[in-house]
Amino acid sequence: MTPEASRRWQWAGVCAALLVVLWLLAPVLMPFAVAAGFAYLGDPLADRLERWKLSRTMAVSLVFTAMVMLITGALLLLIPLLQHQIGNLIDNVPHYVSWLRGTALPWLQTHLHLKTDTFDSKRLVAALRQHIGSVGGMAATVLGTVSRSGFGLVAVLANLVLIPVVTFYLLRDWDTILARIDAILPRRQAPMIRRLARESNQVLGAFVRGQLLVMLGLGVIYGVGLTLIGLSVGPLIGLIAGLLSFVPYLGFIIGLVAALVAAMVQYGDWLHIGLVLVVFAIGQVMEGYVLVPRLVGGKIGLHPVAVIFAVLAGGQLFGFLGVLLALPAAAVIMVVLRYAYDRYRLSDLYGTELPDPASELLDGAGRPQARDDDSETTS
Repeated sequence: MTPEASRRWQWAGVCAALLVVLWLLAPVLMPFAVAAGFAYLGDPLADRLERWKLSRTMAVSLVFTAMVMLITGALLLLIPLLQHQIGNLIDNVPHYVSWLRGTALPWLQTHLHLKTDTFDSKRLVAALRQHIGSVGGMAATVLGTVSRSGFGLVAVLANLVLIPVVTFYLLRDWDTILARIDAILPRRQAPMIRRLARESNQVLGAFVRGQLLVMLGLGVIYGVGLTLIGLSVGPLIGLIAGLLSFVPYLGFIIGLVAALVAAMVQYGDWLHIGLVLVVFAIGQVMEGYVLVPRLVGGKIGLHPVAVIFAVLAGGQLFGFLGVLLALPAAAVIMVVLRYAYDRYRLSDLYGTELPDPASELLDGAGRPQARDDDSETTS
């Protein structure tokens, strides 16, 4: 084995070992991953403040304070809204139950030619009541469980404290950490790694910052639109559709189905069903022609099927942490794969395209050409 091949196998072993360690430590990495995400988002603003002659500590303190105030304000606005919307949803359970028994199940049994006992309406209604009720009491249940477990309470409090603390220190030392990582890179591969890091940073910057704004924009469009047409649970549906929009078409499909069901239960006429379709059509047009081109751009290069696979694979391997990191990791992997493809096209393994032997026997007009040996025989 050549020294170059030996080094490659060594690096492959190091990468495999890091992946195994990450997989084993996934349950405790959540606060550090969230803190790293906040630090990554805040670093460009801190660098800009530094260019305005502020010290790094002062710049980081201002950025950190602004982030805390923004998150706190969002929570103060969202928590009462969610409580009101979930309470409204629970209050409307009798209407949903009546629509399910009197409209939905008979329609399914008639048009699908199913037996009357195919759908157990009582069991479906009981399950609906149970799950909606559990949503309303989820916070109380979680808090009750945590309070009964001293270790669980300590873990939750530790995560809540760790996220802002780790965010501040990562944000303050972000440039120093990057410089130290650059210093330990193998010198021969350092230019290539720096190039991939710059491209990955461009892709991640376009994705993370842009996609968050797209999610916010879609949530506002859907929530305000459904509220204006009179849906009582419009803000809740809009919020869910916006949060799920990072997976292509998932937020749109779930939000549209939920809004159509809510419109049929609350009004039961074609007018409001049409208005729901108009709201989601406007959201899709805004997403495709305004939000994504302006906020995200075409730098991601991820096919919708690749996005769905990345989310499912991340959740399967690393749980909720994997879902959070799936798309940023997939974007970086796409940068590496594009580089590997370019290297492959320049390698001896790819080579040059060999001419088709049959094509050599045709002239420009598609007529057979005489072989050299035939011409010699004729002469």
